Amino acid sequence: MHAVVLVGGFGTRLRPLTLTVPKPLLPIVHVSILERLMTSLASSGVTDAVLSLGFKAEPFRDAFPDNLCGGVRLSYAVEDSPLDTAGAIGFAARTAGISETFVVANGDVISDLNVAALIEFHRQHRAEGTIHLVPVPNPSRYGVAEVDSSGRIERFFEKPQPGDTTSHLVSGGMYVLEPSALNRMPGTAPLSVERDTFPRMVEEGVLYALATDDYWIDAGQPETYIRANLEWVSRGKAKQSEAIHPTAQVARSARVSNSVIGAGVHVGRDAVVESSVLLSGSTVAERAHIEDSAVMGTVDHDVRLTRCVIGSDGYVTAGTTLIDQRVPAPIDK
Repeated sequence: MHAVVLVGGFGTRLRPLTLTVPKPLLPIVHVSILERLMTSLASSGVTDAVLSLGFKAEPFRDAFPDNLCGGVRLSYAVEDSPLDTAGAIGFAARTAGISETFVVANGDVISDLNVAALIEFHRQHRAEGTIHLVPVPNPSRYGVAEVDSSGRIERFFEKPQPGDTTSHLVSGGMYVLEPSALNRMPGTAPLSVERDTFPRMVEEGVLYALATDDYWIDAGQPETYIRANLEWVSRGKAKQSEAIHPTAQVARSARVSNSVIGAGVHVGRDAVVESSVLLSGSTVAERAHIEDSAVMGTVDHDVRLTRCVIGSDGYVTAGTTLIDQRVPAPIDK
């Protein structure tokens, strides 16, 4: 079975981390988000995946030089110009020659969904498309579905305003589609699956949904990216001892709690790291205090960081206190 994996975003919400590493290649406890996703897809029968990219594929090719990721064979579909979600799916599926039932996945979601169960539900209902739904407290940032007792979607709309719906079931970023759905997605011009394709399928009664209470998190912003790492350990997906990479150098007098420390990281004497992610190659000098932050660069001695994001080129000078800051600061374009 094939999958189309959408990895073409610019990772704007995770800058400056994504200025040097594409969002799907950022790690969740030392293994990239993409590889975590591919391992899950492979366990449900996916053998081949085409990565839908809005720009260069080189970082992905470098990360997986044998074109294998999590047991899945990779290919690439690189758009000449942005095609939005439905356009990207149509373009990628045609590039890969997909002609049978296939899976579509967003490349920044961490979930315990049994994808095989989603595929089986889709086939049982003879649907043209089936969406995985998850409940969230605030659905205003997502595509929201209203579903009847049979699983057929009655309404689907993107980013509702207060009062638009009472549903809290949102798209979890995993779909199963029939090849006939590609007739709705030519892949030659920008088209939104959430605003255009899915609402048309709802009108024709061919779009279904499976709602589950499985663990699910959109790791596309700093607080959720950090939380996805910490919860990977707290949920038992990795041992507590595995949270600190064996090549990391952590001073004996440093205090690390509820944190993930990547390969080659250096943590100096009397430093404190709490509820944070230190990515590969980063440095935290002596007596620095890091809390609720993601660090890819260098933090000098006696620094205090709270809810900060430090990119690979970021350098926080000695004695600085930062709260809710990004270094280097994002530049609006």
